[in-house]
Amino acid sequence: MRKIFIYSSIAVTALLLLWAYFWIDALFGFLLVAPLIIMGVQDIVQKKQSIKRNFPLLGRLRYVFEDMRPKIQQYFVESDTDGAPINRNDRSVIYQRAKRQVDTTPFGTQMNVYAEGYEWMSHSIVPHDFHSMNHSPRVQIGNRDCKQPYAASVLNISAMSFGSLSGNAIEALNSGAKIGGFAHNTGEGGLSPYHLKNGGDLIWQIGTGYFGARDEAGNFSPEAFRKNAAHPEVKMIELKMSQGAKPGHGGILPGKKNTPEIAAIRGVKAGTTVFSPPYHSAFKTPRELVLFIQKLRELSDGKPVGFKLCIGRKSEFISICKAMVSLDIYPDFITVDGGEGGTGAAPPEFSNFVGMPLLDGLAFVDNMLKGFNIRQHIRIGASGKILTGFQMIRAVALGADYCNSARAMMMAVGCIQALECHKNTCPTGVATQNPELMKGLDIADKRTRVANFHKYTVESFVELLAAAGLDNPAKLNRHQISRRVFTNKVRTLEQIYPSVKVGAMLEPVVPKRYQQSFASASADEF
Repeated sequence: MRKIFIYSSIAVTALLLLWAYFWIDALFGFLLVAPLIIMGVQDIVQKKQSIKRNFPLLGRLRYVFEDMRPKIQQYFVESDTDGAPINRNDRSVIYQRAKRQVDTTPFGTQMNVYAEGYEWMSHSIVPHDFHSMNHSPRVQIGNRDCKQPYAASVLNISAMSFGSLSGNAIEALNSGAKIGGFAHNTGEGGLSPYHLKNGGDLIWQIGTGYFGARDEAGNFSPEAFRKNAAHPEVKMIELKMSQGAKPGHGGILPGKKNTPEIAAIRGVKAGTTVFSPPYHSAFKTPRELVLFIQKLRELSDGKPVGFKLCIGRKSEFISICKAMVSLDIYPDFITVDGGEGGTGAAPPEFSNFVGMPLLDGLAFVDNMLKGFNIRQHIRIGASGKILTGFQMIRAVALGADYCNSARAMMMAVGCIQALECHKNTCPTGVATQNPELMKGLDIADKRTRVANFHKYTVESFVELLAAAGLDNPAKLNRHQISRRVFTNKVRTLEQIYPSVKVGAMLEPVVPKRYQQSFASASADEF
């Protein structure tokens, strides 16, 4: 192909010159041909891409189609139920609720109800009247050491940083939270003006980089923390131990998205790729973690403080429980993230193969807190691909008190799952710092969509509760959700994730399935 290109270029050039000899205007043909020849020569000269080197010009189509492939796959190839990471059916529900369009479906389910993994909720012959129920249930967060408890919605915006998302997206999310009366998690990127501009309730997340609460060396700074924690918009503080999409890795802010504004907020150098450390420097042992949580609560004048993690080694969470019991100090909440959770940028091995999925982690955390007889002190939040009312029902049945959602809220604000979050080329202006792309996101329009999505998703959650004959989310349990584990075998979540009795982990002999993890757990080391 290289020879064909070279000979063709020479021939076309010769023909144009001959033509121009008889008709001078033919020289304008070079305006079309010259750029193609130059591009082809560049392809032959460069040494990094073999396809382009061997197939000048034509080889470029390979990279064009490769870039188009996710879009073609999403819009023309995938069915409504098999798209990933979020299928068309779920995306459609999110968009419809955000835009206040009809979110009902015709002709019955498209799902294979006899397929392995299909789940459903047990309904009641005597359901409650949905219209007489509380359409906006809330959860009180704050134990005996908390001076400023917070009544949280059952659905909130999960952690997404300014930097990962654009300023317009952050402002739209926070404005939507203000309208709908729910909380907005800042993500680990620190408090930005876009978080504080509209007065929506905030859960300030502090990660291993301590952005917004660090000194010049990158260590935790009590003074910086106290200053930001004092903002009236900050209702709770969440210490991020790990994230479901990349546990044990630490956050990543690509250099292309690290603008001078973001760098100033985080206290880092602009234009550089920022890697948050994979571990915390403010504590090293379970006891130190629990004492650090108490310190944050004191520095924030008694606001609710908790931590977020994706479960890895079970013994390490049991170590934290042992530390809490020995010190008689408890976080106000624990957010359980799942391996299926989203991220703006992560190595594929971490996204695909590291971290316990949400349902397994959620059941385990609830069991441990009950087993150590400390569940009454701590609320549990669920974060990890929560998109619909049923997924909220399932999470609460497994032990969650409330849920957080990130990608669904992104879609409500305009995300189309273009899968370009890490490239700074998000076409909808959601996950980019490109000013031209950000302009496409109209804050006034999108904040209403965020509030709408929250309202109608929570209402679907309440309507499912009513269908189950329940008037309170606290009455949900693992017996009420079933899963087909084989063609002719069905198990309840209670059978799949057996509960433990209160205090079981304090007895001389702990439940057999936890004995090995319990034996290797210590309050003095992870």
